[in-house]
Amino acid sequence: MDVNAVMQKYPTKDPSSLIPILQDIQDLEGYLSEDTLHSVASYTHLPVSRVYGVATFYNQFRLKPLGKYVIRVCRGTACHVKGSLDILTTLETELGIKAGDTTRDLKFSIETVACIGACSIAPVISINEEFHGGLTVKSVQKLIASYREKEKDKE
Repeated sequence: MDVNAVMQKYPTKDPSSLIPILQDIQDLEGYLSEDTLHSVASYTHLPVSRVYGVATFYNQFRLKPLGKYVIRVCRGTACHVKGSLDILTTLETELGIKAGDTTRDLKFSIETVACIGACSIAPVISINEEFHGGLTVKSVQKLIASYREKEKDKE
């Protein structure tokens, strides 16, 4: 299915379809590209600025693709007290990106979350839903190195 097929599930010129269209397209493509926003604006007969405004207002929408490995860093109280800021800083340094960004090779994305719900193993991160707890700066460096090694083995 492509973007046009997704939009055709909804009535044209119907502004109330905007959010469901954006949700379905993001489910399909993983993010909302600039071309997609223009296509949706044309289909719904809304200004591009309005479509862009909705896409940037809601946290559920992404305007950039996520990496193959999505790293979620818990910033909840237990993790914060146990050093999650150091973990986040180490990840940003190791990957050369800030939280909310994706590496140029589309291998890694970093996101922060309010709580992962694994306080007993704080500080904790998840990488594609796999949890890693009791982290230190050194263990995070080794973890990222192991994921990079996995990628080298696949090349």
